[in-house]
Amino acid sequence: MGMISNIGAYSFLMSRVFKKPQKRKIFIKSLLREINDLGVNSVGLIAFTSFFVGAVVAIQMYNNFKTSAFPIPDYYVGYATKVVLILEFCPTIISVVLAGKVGSFIASSIGTMRVTEQIDALEIMGVNSPSYLILPKVVASLFFNVILIMISLLMGILGGYFAGSFSGSWAPVDYVQGLQMASPDFFIYYCFIKTIVFAFIISTVPSYYGYTVKGGSLEVGRNSTSAVVWTTVLIIITNLMLTQLLLD
Repeated sequence: MGMISNIGAYSFLMSRVFKKPQKRKIFIKSLLREINDLGVNSVGLIAFTSFFVGAVVAIQMYNNFKTSAFPIPDYYVGYATKVVLILEFCPTIISVVLAGKVGSFIASSIGTMRVTEQIDALEIMGVNSPSYLILPKVVASLFFNVILIMISLLMGILGGYFAGSFSGSWAPVDYVQGLQMASPDFFIYYCFIKTIVFAFIISTVPSYYGYTVKGGSLEVGRNSTSAVVWTTVLIIITNLMLTQLLLD
């Protein structure tokens, strides 16, 4: 019953979120602020993480190929690294990282407004508080998470390139040749479909936990933790469902 009631409350909240903003100028101002808070401030973390994981993926691919019973050319390191980053690492693992960073920020910021009665004040003034507080976060996430994943792809590929350059395990020209090998166009569509779905989860689930918090600062912290946990769980489950649906 608790799970069903939570789903019902979440659905009702979302029905209030996706309504036309009451004042366009205020919405645009809030949207720009959320793009900075949720997106721009995450670029450094995403770039750093993607660069080193891309290097690790490339090294692992090289070692696996070298221990294979069949000789595999070095340029397949670049191709395999590219495909792994597109299919799984960038859209899924980076979204999990964002669930921790962005999700906790969203839940705690909205939760603080709830316990300090700022949301109640908005409702008294006739403001649709879910649309005012949550809609800019959803739009900002849907827009900027796509850019973050593009940055992640670029940095991951660069990480693999520099891993080969510094280790000398494979020639950079072979790595670039592997990157230029054709892969199915649908892989890119699949990557960004997952990115958009995960961005929606990252922005709405923590918003729900923050908006419905009851109590004081201690409860805000607990709800922020629950928001990150459930956002991560939903991303993993949704990843399985989308993979089965889109790649079957």
